[in-house]
Amino acid sequence: MKQSYKLPLLLILVAVQWGVFAAPQSRSSGECQRTAVVVLGAGTAGITAAQALTNASVTDFLIVEYQNDIGGRVAHTTFGTKADGTPYTIELGANWVQGLGTPPDGPENPIWTLAKKYNLTNTYSNYDSIETFNETGVVNFTYLFDDFEDAYAILEQDAGYILVDNLQDRSYRAGLSLAGWKPRQNMAQQAIEWWEFDWEYSDSPAQSSQEFSIVNYNTTFYQYSDQNNLVFDERGFNAFIKGEASTFLVADDPRLLLNTIVTNISYSDHGVTVHNQDGSCIQAQYAICTFSLGVLQRDVIAFEPELPSWKRQGIETFAFGTYTKIFMQFPPEQIFWNTSYQFFLYADPDERGYFPLFQSLDGPGFLEGSGILFVTVVQDQSYRVESQSDEETKQEVLAVLRRMYGAKNVPEPTAFMYPRWSLEPWSYGSYSNWPPGTTLEMHQNLRANVDRLWFAGEATSAEYYGFLHGAWFEGQAAGEGIAACLRGNCKAESRYRILHGTTRADEYNIANGTYITLPQVIRADGT
Repeated sequence: MKQSYKLPLLLILVAVQWGVFAAPQSRSSGECQRTAVVVLGAGTAGITAAQALTNASVTDFLIVEYQNDIGGRVAHTTFGTKADGTPYTIELGANWVQGLGTPPDGPENPIWTLAKKYNLTNTYSNYDSIETFNETGVVNFTYLFDDFEDAYAILEQDAGYILVDNLQDRSYRAGLSLAGWKPRQNMAQQAIEWWEFDWEYSDSPAQSSQEFSIVNYNTTFYQYSDQNNLVFDERGFNAFIKGEASTFLVADDPRLLLNTIVTNISYSDHGVTVHNQDGSCIQAQYAICTFSLGVLQRDVIAFEPELPSWKRQGIETFAFGTYTKIFMQFPPEQIFWNTSYQFFLYADPDERGYFPLFQSLDGPGFLEGSGILFVTVVQDQSYRVESQSDEETKQEVLAVLRRMYGAKNVPEPTAFMYPRWSLEPWSYGSYSNWPPGTTLEMHQNLRANVDRLWFAGEATSAEYYGFLHGAWFEGQAAGEGIAACLRGNCKAESRYRILHGTTRADEYNIANGTYITLPQVIRADGT
């Protein structure tokens, strides 16, 4: 790898550990900084894009980041107290490496490659290690998993026909119903369905595409593996992002502008100008916008000229979900759950997705003795809890736990916290989802560049939307694409001013952001 900056290894390690890369920037000159490429956002896609530029010998770039550190939605914090008085580290956002790889010679998820490279502490999530509950306590309804899987097999085959025969897409809910899975008021079935679908996609089957939900699942878990590993490293999951950044950024690197809030972006076929809240500005030949879909949909960035209608339709049509983990620490001597299980699924009698899934970090291979338990909610339930106080949410969660385990068995937690992703002005949500009826052409409009303004992130990945490796691939592609432009070999990305109602099989190609062949998307038997 060619690098234009060098730093002693010790200083690089210090930079990685403390996240100190950026130098204070002067905002008083009144003139715009000039650069070849400005990368907007220092999450996975932004850092990977900058790394791709560096690998192509393009070192004249600036990275602009809203927060005071890099990592984006791969974010962690300290929580609770260990026996020695120091805190634990918990992940607020991305938490898993999903689909590791197929040894010895099969493809490997790049996030897994990096997790191994930086020796991230992680443990296999055993989805068979689950205990089920309703409002009366432990009730075994795990037999329903088999019923759902039977319906899923039919739905998956049906999705293959939709794809290959160029048929009209439908909602995942419709696909399940046609396959015979109709939970309606059966709350145990609703809980199973939430576990199987909402927990992965941060949205309900009714709001999700049957065709592309299957494509999304298969391209990760059939191509790599069905193994998922939970990361709980004291450095934070984003240690791999910081580690990769340290290969081309040095401590106090003037190319990294932290605590810089973008307000306006002017673009043309000659260049891009970025205006920031602090009055500074940047003029670049090209820009890569890695802002979340949630930020783009909130209109918090003013574009000049206004983005064309085909681009705005792509942005507004795609969905952006919220996934909220609510953390609790209980006294280690008062652990009331069976720590031999990893997961605890709750079927509320009245409301689907009401604090449905608890997960123990106090168990074999995880943070044993920590007393940490967390519960996950998504979408409407996320919006609800994120708009109320910690105390209100804590009492609701404790009420559920006391129904599950008995009122006398559940003490007050010694620590309690959760993020509010839907309210974060640099994110406005967690990750994207593919709505029913949205074609690959429509998604490509979300992905495509507008003049010299390019876009990248997990939401722009046709294959891996919602996944961390989707952000990695898209950042790399954007960086490589702009590097080619700077060499005079520019290839504008496909865009569609006239949209068609279905996605033809021959549209699954590189021009539309899909890098694997159609047979890899569907099963070998044609499904």
